[in-house]
Amino acid sequence: MNAELPRSGLPPARRHIEYDLLLSTLPHPILVLGDNERVLYANGAAEAFFSLGQGVLKRQTLPEIIAFSSPLAALVGQVRTTGQTVNEYGIEVHLPRSGTLKLVDVFAGPMPDQPSLIVLMLQQRTMAQMIERQFTHRAAARSISGMAGVLAHEIKNPLSGIRGAAQLLEPGLRDEDRALTQLICTETDRIRDLVDRMEVFGDERPMGTEPVNIHQVLDHVKRLAESGFAEGTKFTVEYDPSLPPVPGNRDKLIQAFLNLIKNAAEAIAERPDPGRITLRTAFRPGVRLAVRGTGARVSLPLMIEIEDNGPGVPDELKPQLFDPFVTTKRTGTGLGLALVAKIIGDHGGVIECESAPKRTIFRVLLPLQDRASRNG
Repeated sequence: MNAELPRSGLPPARRHIEYDLLLSTLPHPILVLGDNERVLYANGAAEAFFSLGQGVLKRQTLPEIIAFSSPLAALVGQVRTTGQTVNEYGIEVHLPRSGTLKLVDVFAGPMPDQPSLIVLMLQQRTMAQMIERQFTHRAAARSISGMAGVLAHEIKNPLSGIRGAAQLLEPGLRDEDRALTQLICTETDRIRDLVDRMEVFGDERPMGTEPVNIHQVLDHVKRLAESGFAEGTKFTVEYDPSLPPVPGNRDKLIQAFLNLIKNAAEAIAERPDPGRITLRTAFRPGVRLAVRGTGARVSLPLMIEIEDNGPGVPDELKPQLFDPFVTTKRTGTGLGLALVAKIIGDHGGVIECESAPKRTIFRVLLPLQDRASRNG
């Protein structure tokens, strides 16, 4: 006999439709577990979380879709033993099928009318940890700022002397020796360019802002990419036309999103078939993050996502992805994403990465244009 969801005064068919409609609207993954922890129901968010359709999930038990000896299974067992609801925070859930590790808050409890059924709700910690990572990104940027100042004075001036000396020596050398002086000039130019890039982190001047149409910024960056480094890549656009202006600096936002799209294009460059990049915007009025050490809450309702179907970010790099000098590219400097994090931080926003094979999303959350600015 198949287990049923809780009873009410409605006919069973109508009751199940209403339950399904209600649970499908929730943004958090929800499972209903029956005997032997078999999945009886999974909402849309659960399908996305586990990367499995409901039809497949309902043929599985919880231990079959999570790693062996996962603390999540132990929590469900605790609910069955005690009959009490359980809340746990910061539980690691490893998904063997996708090879991903996710950090979640867990709510598990028996259904009131049918205690043999367990409701399991998961809330990913990505959003909750964004503000913490924002402080980390800014701290890293400040450390680079100090380093950039030292490099500018202690390295750039000697480099100019080294390059000048090589140029003076070049006319009196034999042809085969001139290659060495040219190598000296090339390498000093490369080091100078690297220091110039690092000096950007030291710019702490107040940033002038104005209302910016983020869709115009994204379209401009998309055109630049399509005519250059991302030629032949399929772009998909999913814009929310109701999105209000962003308080920001247009040129810096172009620089940030150009970096993100360039990263996406490089990630999919080795695919045998054409890669895909999706530009997505949405208005999320409920996104409010607590500022560490204060009672204030920051509202960041404007969401911009850059998604690609590349191989994904290696797990060992994810915690340090926005730190300086972290890169998987053989010729990369590891400053691109650190600069993006600084620009987004200067705009009062946060950036996060959600990555799995064939689906990597860089998500930027920005504040609204304040009323005083809009009315003034």
